[in-house]
Amino acid sequence: MLIRHCEIHGDTLSDLRIEGGAITDIGDQIHPRSGEEVLDAAGGALLPGLHDHHIHLLALAAALDSIPCGPPRVSTPEQLTLALTQAAAEAPEDGWLRGIGYHESVAGDIDRHWLDRVVPHRPLRIQHRSGRLWILNSRALQDLGADIPAKFTEDLARGRLHDADAWLRRRLGSRPPSLERVGKLLASHGITGVTDTSQHNGPEELAHFAAEQARGHLPQAVLLMGDARLDGAIAQGDVTPGHYKIHLHEADLPPFDDLCADIRRSHQTGRRVAIHCVTLTELVFASAALEAAGVLPGDRIEHGAVAPPDTLPRLAALGLTVVTQPNFVLERGDAYLRDVDKADLPWLYRARGLLEAGILLAAGSDAPYGNPNPWLSMEAAVCRRTAAGLSLGTEEALNPEQTLALFTGTADNPGGPSRPIEIGAPADLCLLDRPWRNARPRLGAVVVRGTWRQGRRLWNAEES
Repeated sequence: MLIRHCEIHGDTLSDLRIEGGAITDIGDQIHPRSGEEVLDAAGGALLPGLHDHHIHLLALAAALDSIPCGPPRVSTPEQLTLALTQAAAEAPEDGWLRGIGYHESVAGDIDRHWLDRVVPHRPLRIQHRSGRLWILNSRALQDLGADIPAKFTEDLARGRLHDADAWLRRRLGSRPPSLERVGKLLASHGITGVTDTSQHNGPEELAHFAAEQARGHLPQAVLLMGDARLDGAIAQGDVTPGHYKIHLHEADLPPFDDLCADIRRSHQTGRRVAIHCVTLTELVFASAALEAAGVLPGDRIEHGAVAPPDTLPRLAALGLTVVTQPNFVLERGDAYLRDVDKADLPWLYRARGLLEAGILLAAGSDAPYGNPNPWLSMEAAVCRRTAAGLSLGTEEALNPEQTLALFTGTADNPGGPSRPIEIGAPADLCLLDRPWRNARPRLGAVVVRGTWRQGRRLWNAEES
């Protein structure tokens, strides 16, 4: 394939040829071969294919078939009631209803009694946007039965189950969902690779992702984090076992020595670690454990949501990579401004400060808990404005080139150099509908015309 008149590296227009999955020629006025497909880029920027460095594929697939129950689409009790009643009226009569993305700003601390008033006759469960809490109506609790494990039932009288995802899937007999819609959605945004950061991924998820790739449903390369069951696992297709994921909860931190032992065990198997940290306590605890246990290059902090200046020297000295979510400034910023301690607001989802401290930085969407569109995330990293247009941490803003780089590092070195567009490089590319100079003032308005991975076209906006 020959792509003509494309802008590479923000420079003058060039032609680029793809052959055998790689870039084989870059130059001016390359002559088309007989029968060769030719695409006129019309001056659009040709960029490396993007990589979402923090995403949850199975949860995103389920979310695409679920009821939105939180901001920005649902913001009031009336809107939530309408969304649930409409879904109950339109869905098959014998199935469960599943909502996602709930936040207390919509209708407060809802429980099964609130849900019973809205949907009394259908089993209904709604997931909090944190991903850790399910709120169920009485019919749903009845269908689940009386033998719900005690570790999930601290608030069962109110229909609230905590950290029960895996158990719910088994009890409901849920099958892993198709990833076809997910693959197309990500390709439409120029994404050619992802890092799935779900804590409980194991051999079953590895096999499912590989099978979905073989079916053509998931065209992106996948780096798969997960639990200890992936120790020693080998790649299947373009699904590569990755980091050992550790999910810290400030209210229930593990013994420090146990966390250090987990890190050492993972390192001894050759696996790096990625530690979920959304509070200052979690960040300090995780970095201290990594310092005590030792660090492998590529060990990561996921989110690093609150990172005051005095935490940065240790992160830099340890050589840790932080994978952040700029999209949360846009999507959750108004709630942060209302609910977060004012002393923490300057240090929320930092970017510039981390880079200036010498810390490797990359980004991911956290979809479905965040919007999977990386261009909206990039605009949020540049503008640092909430959905209501308020500023949040403007000192942490990046320029457009810096924020693009958050999504163009490799899967195994996400904070490192962007993947090059050069002869011999894999043809993992995305083509924008405009030159870079026209994209950079409003990254969220970018349209991806085409996406290629190893030379195969995954997305064609003209045919969508």
